[in-house]
Amino acid sequence: SDIIYVLGVDYNKRLFPGTNREENIFYQNNYTTFLNSNGEAEWGRTGLGLRAGLEFNLSKNDFVNLSARYGTREGNQNSTSLFSNWTDTSNIISQYRSLSNRLRDGEYGGANLSYIHKFRKKGHEIKTEFNFRYNDGNEETLTESLVGQTRFEGKRTTEFGPSKDFETKIDYTLPFGDNTKFEAGYENEIEFSDEINELFEFNTVTGQYDFQSLFSNSTKYHNNDHAVYSTYTDQFGDFGIQAGLRSEYTYRTIELVKDNNEFKIDRVDFFPTLHSSYQFSKGTQIMASYTRRIQRPRGWELEPFLTWMDANNVRIGNPALLPEFIDSYETGIQTYVGEISFSAEMYHRVTNNKIERIRSLYAENITLNSVENIGKDYSTGSEFMVIFDPVDFWNVNFMANVYNYKITGVLYNQEFSRENFNWNTRLNNMFKLGQNTQLQFNINYNSPGISSQGEWKGFFTTDLSVKQDLFERMISITLQARDLFGTAKHEFTSVGQDFYKYNYFERESPVVMLNIRFNINNYKSQRDRGDNENQNDAMEEF
Repeated sequence: SDIIYVLGVDYNKRLFPGTNREENIFYQNNYTTFLNSNGEAEWGRTGLGLRAGLEFNLSKNDFVNLSARYGTREGNQNSTSLFSNWTDTSNIISQYRSLSNRLRDGEYGGANLSYIHKFRKKGHEIKTEFNFRYNDGNEETLTESLVGQTRFEGKRTTEFGPSKDFETKIDYTLPFGDNTKFEAGYENEIEFSDEINELFEFNTVTGQYDFQSLFSNSTKYHNNDHAVYSTYTDQFGDFGIQAGLRSEYTYRTIELVKDNNEFKIDRVDFFPTLHSSYQFSKGTQIMASYTRRIQRPRGWELEPFLTWMDANNVRIGNPALLPEFIDSYETGIQTYVGEISFSAEMYHRVTNNKIERIRSLYAENITLNSVENIGKDYSTGSEFMVIFDPVDFWNVNFMANVYNYKITGVLYNQEFSRENFNWNTRLNNMFKLGQNTQLQFNINYNSPGISSQGEWKGFFTTDLSVKQDLFERMISITLQARDLFGTAKHEFTSVGQDFYKYNYFERESPVVMLNIRFNINNYKSQRDRGDNENQNDAMEEF
């Protein structure tokens, strides 16, 4: 049998400079503190990755794919800000500079093995897949405050530790006819991570950074998810239906080694789905569906200890966080008006156990950033999409989404309810300027929005890109200019019982990016050679 080999190398370097401005008001017991800042920041990432794979068939019905990936990456975030600090009881304004540098580097890798067996009947198959991923990185943040050239405060935080992820999937498909089939599967994901966080504070007497054991922790994280699922699809004349059920078992432990304290979640959840459609004529159909999904907390949101981000911000996660459950009800229509494709959809979505990052006053001039299940949110609206070609070489894709958003719950033992009307649009224009040349011009707008504590202003962006294929697509060159007119200005206001925060951020624009891709071996996967094959990306992004 033929064996197909794949080898790839990718390298990227991205830098994004920008400016920011903050206004903070902290309400103390007997006085009010004001802390304003403005400055410049630059963040970026450099990465080098290697990937390799091979694909072969054991027989005409048995296919094997093996791939692996390894890479290194380094991310930097640097900022310099000028701070002004005063209180309502004093006319004295203190000013100082703050320098911050965050470095995150490390290596990652993984391997994937998949096997497909096809039975005699068309569409009857079983697929198994095994994935392994690992990540080993270090992070260090250094923040220093200076008056002139004299350093009077500083914090250095470090975070390091490996993580591993094992995933197993089995999918089975049994067709009963052209439009009727049964699907079932099993999925298991196991995650391990060991993390050490340390804090060092600047000692003005010795000029050294002293280790702070109170804010230093060692954490072991273990998560084990099992899921079984099945779906039945059938067609009765012009009426189609698909019904499914997924059951998930979650076992999660987070252990604070130093305190000998463990947080555990042990639960089973169910996720039904129902999709239906009715075809009036060729190209015109109406659809209705109900789905239930899950969104689990990730990253620092689960860390049960305080971590200093800089001199004015500290964060703490919440290991008791429950996952979000999203119930979605949708109905819509798809049709053609001449050569114009049109679709419209109405939806109502409810998020239970809504997770939000919230702020409060930790100490004088210091904001505590935490995360909570604050309640529910509701989105009710419509989405429209139109696709057409004004001329042969010009394709237009227009989308608009308008909806009412409401969030309710309990925050700091007080009930709240907030509501806002939102809308966003996207206009994509694709021009074919020849057999191997494409130009794309996109416009996006996002309206103002709200959260449990704050609101953000609306903004729009424009992007332009040109793609050129050379030597029968062996080389593809893409030149992009993002935020072409510098309109992506981000403004956010957050208000609580004991604080007010306004943040303005503007990235230097336009951002110009050049991408060059070499396609050494353009091949069509053996699994795709049949009429009923399912496409699988041999080079999964780890």
